[in-house]
Amino acid sequence: MKGKILFVANIHKHFRAFHIPYIQYLQDQGYEVHVAANDGETRVDEADKQFDICIDRNPFSLANIKAMRVLKNIIKSEDYSLIHCHTAMGSVVARLAAKSFRKKGLKVLYTAHGFHFYKGSPKKFWWLYYPMEKYLSRYTDGIITINREDYDLVKNRNFKNEYSFLTSGVGINTTRFDKISETFEELRIKNNYKTTDFLLLYIAEFIERKNHDFLIDSVIKLKDLIDSVIKLKEKTPNIKLLLAGRGRNMEAFKNLVKEKQLESFIHILGFRTDIGEIIKMSDIGVSVSRQEGLPMNIAEELYMGKPVVATKIRGHIDLIEHGENGFLFEKGNQQEFLNYVVLLKQNKDKYMTMSQSAKIKSQDFLLKNCLKEMANIYHQFLPQ
Repeated sequence: MKGKILFVANIHKHFRAFHIPYIQYLQDQGYEVHVAANDGETRVDEADKQFDICIDRNPFSLANIKAMRVLKNIIKSEDYSLIHCHTAMGSVVARLAAKSFRKKGLKVLYTAHGFHFYKGSPKKFWWLYYPMEKYLSRYTDGIITINREDYDLVKNRNFKNEYSFLTSGVGINTTRFDKISETFEELRIKNNYKTTDFLLLYIAEFIERKNHDFLIDSVIKLKDLIDSVIKLKEKTPNIKLLLAGRGRNMEAFKNLVKEKQLESFIHILGFRTDIGEIIKMSDIGVSVSRQEGLPMNIAEELYMGKPVVATKIRGHIDLIEHGENGFLFEKGNQQEFLNYVVLLKQNKDKYMTMSQSAKIKSQDFLLKNCLKEMANIYHQFLPQ
């Protein structure tokens, strides 16, 4: 064994969703990998050890002080070579617990999956999270960012970490897409849609920052706009907005859709295990989110050749080249959003060109390439 590595995050589901390939890569290189987080009901059996500690998302929770003390004892007992921390409070607890051990050679990496402070974010986020992150940077050997805005912020605002990295995120695992055997038409039939339906897909949790309410009036205006712009002799193809995801606001949104009598246009799919099939049978991806880090669901849509219409925000602008593989609209500008959707529906040649560009752009975000990026970073901090 070359040494021990500890991954820390708010909850174990974070590891399950994003980091299993990285844990397995490090194990293959001869390291023992442990994980520490809240939510003990989720098991990370791929790790060599799992520690359940009471990290709380609330920065003011006293539970985080307890979690820090517990984690400090774990670090002392296990003698790690490297701690790689993730998520806002997971990284706070980890870096405070690890700071005294850095004098003995412990290295600390922090992946920021999208800082809570960003261009246009509420001032309270800058007052709370920015000073916290800047202070903790002195106890961090390397900060890993997944979008250009965050990387520039770390570099330009004199954070105290020695190394800064810009990576392509956690990577697209293409397995679930490459094994789909059904054709576009077969998937439409399987899911009770017509080949003439124009399907917009938004993959997002039903939470406030995903801004689902923006889509209510948009769907009504979209159908009217397509009717007037395309001027089809036959009946306008059905417009359908598919919403895949779950979250605390889903039931309230369902009620709103019913109240507005939009059930025929907006289909709430909930959580889907066949999201690859849903992407393949859709026409375009959309995202009206107010805030992102680097959304891999959009990278997945690009991989499947789907142009994406999305808000012009951090994370989106790292994935979408405006006019090439999708369109970026100013946050809150409904007319701009509608115009881009109509353009993609109306101009088949443009659609096909953008579809090919989407596939090409997605190659930057494949899991195998992201693993290479992280392998190079790990190599700088781990005993060989």
